[in-house]
Amino acid sequence: MGAQLRVYRRRIRSTKSMAKITRAMELIATTRITKAQRAAEAAGPYAREITRAVSALASRVSDHPLLTEAENPTRAAVLVITSDKGLAGAFSSNVLKEADSLARLLQEQGKEVVTYMVGRKGTAFYKFRGRTVEDRWEGMTERPTYAHAQEIGTALMERFSRDSSEGGVDEIHVVSTEFVSMLTQRASATRALPLEVEEVDAEELAEAHGGQALPLYEFEPSAEEVLDQLLPKYVVNRIYFALLESAASQQASRRAAMKAATDNAEDLAKNLTRLANQARQAEITNEISEIVGGADALSAVSAGSE
Repeated sequence: MGAQLRVYRRRIRSTKSMAKITRAMELIATTRITKAQRAAEAAGPYAREITRAVSALASRVSDHPLLTEAENPTRAAVLVITSDKGLAGAFSSNVLKEADSLARLLQEQGKEVVTYMVGRKGTAFYKFRGRTVEDRWEGMTERPTYAHAQEIGTALMERFSRDSSEGGVDEIHVVSTEFVSMLTQRASATRALPLEVEEVDAEELAEAHGGQALPLYEFEPSAEEVLDQLLPKYVVNRIYFALLESAASQQASRRAAMKAATDNAEDLAKNLTRLANQARQAEITNEISEIVGGADALSAVSAGSE
């Protein structure tokens, strides 16, 4: 009985130590969420304005290579943004599931999928399953910078500018996590290139651009040349914003996972404490029974000798 009590006490100590660690990681993730949110909010105005400018250009130019879909697209690049570290719940697995769904859809359409990976978790996932990754970027998912987005965007744009027969791609898709709130993060897939131009009415257009009408731009020297310069920046900005949202989503997922781990550890410690108390009570009862039994035996021996 004493050995069992020691086992319970040892498990209680280790469980409480684990709860302290997960609690500290929860607090760290909470502070990092705030920083990641601020970074995304700071990048928001530029992202909105460049989107408005590209929308205005797209309405004036209809036959630009970056706006026109290939007649028979055969290759599609898929940029998958995961995390470098674990302990973030289902963050990376949700993104990888979304990437698998997109890959199956593209393959059903007869397109070869060329994967570009951000984050060690995604790279390890593909390596374990023997899948090919065209290029990868690691070690920056928690604190992405615009330089990282430029590096990724340059690699993708270089492939998009080449013909598919020469190793290029006809489409670029981005699979990342959208930060909805502290409690909700949603994996999503979007096509970055070629741009999808949709016919919408004036009300929908105003709503999409914050209730404001598109500004009237004058293009110099021409709309086509301005679009040549602006679209690569637009793609890089899309990637940068996806990296920032993924960083915030990653920390939010880690915070939720660490909170759940802390709660589970505290519940386990309570259950172990109850079991330890029961074992201790049983041990005390057994000791009392032995003392009473010994006293009765001594009394019987004394009475017999008299």
